Amino acid sequence: MRETSMTTSVDLDAEGVQHGHLILPHSRDDSAWGSLQIPITVLRNGKGPTALLTGGNHGDEYEGPLALVDLAATLAPEQITGCVIIIPFMNLPAFRAGSRTSPFDGGNMNRIFPGRSDGTPSEKIADYFQRYLLPRADVVLDFHSGGRSLDFLPFAACHILDDAAQFARCRAARDAFNAPFSLEMREIDAVGMYDDAAEALGKTFVTTELGGGASTTPETVSIARKGMRNLLIHEGILDGTPERAPSRSLIQPGDDCFHFASDGGMIEYMATLGSELRRGDVIARIWETGHTGRAPQEISAKMSGLLIARHFPGLVQQGDCVAVMAVEVFET
Repeated sequence: MRETSMTTSVDLDAEGVQHGHLILPHSRDDSAWGSLQIPITVLRNGKGPTALLTGGNHGDEYEGPLALVDLAATLAPEQITGCVIIIPFMNLPAFRAGSRTSPFDGGNMNRIFPGRSDGTPSEKIADYFQRYLLPRADVVLDFHSGGRSLDFLPFAACHILDDAAQFARCRAARDAFNAPFSLEMREIDAVGMYDDAAEALGKTFVTTELGGGASTTPETVSIARKGMRNLLIHEGILDGTPERAPSRSLIQPGDDCFHFASDGGMIEYMATLGSELRRGDVIARIWETGHTGRAPQEISAKMSGLLIARHFPGLVQQGDCVAVMAVEVFET
């Protein structure tokens, strides 16, 4: 396999602050010798930990990119010890299109790791992160929200890991982020995820889900900015005092957390985000759109707990995830 064709206009080892691009040659119909140029900011001040901060892994999620472009414009090297790498638009083609996946190749950046150096544009980006950026990092923060199809309670998350010491680091970093909800997260399918790639390298990894609907609110953007700063302080990279607020601890104990539509139609939610549900409670009803006079399909809670995510548009298709639940954990 060939070495990467991706290059960078910044020196990842230089002191000070640099604003530049990750550059990937990309020949296409409208630009035969064109290139994709992904913005990157690197700040370094002496020896210390390295934080890799990313947004736009999916192109229709905006809290992370807003927090990151703000940080890139305002953070100064003398405020940090170590290195901060900021990439607000990881999947830049998807971000510019306002879509979850890349219009260049249909690539879902969060399902194609470790990538390929001789693959599609999305695979080449993933390969560069896998081989050149992730190995540099001590802590990785990857911002997500619900995009076009989901809406979430605002939470920071870590995954339950086999390595107890790594799991403890990830959990402590998640708690330091201090979102309104702090989740031990279960994935439907972790194959090819950026999360899994970082964790497999032993990194401290934190992710988020901050709202959804392919938009933002002042609250969710504020959570992203505060949490990112808190995490950098926790890791000993940024000077300052963390900003703390109450955070409710959640865990996803099994696959019963996820609820799917067995048929498509128009969805009517019977519970709001944050609702406490008991097993058997009706979360939503799905009404047929090809007929009238028929009873709706009911989606009932398979477990007791908190509704933390829901499908966003008013129409659903067969197989869509329409509800996600978690259980609150109370400290004793």
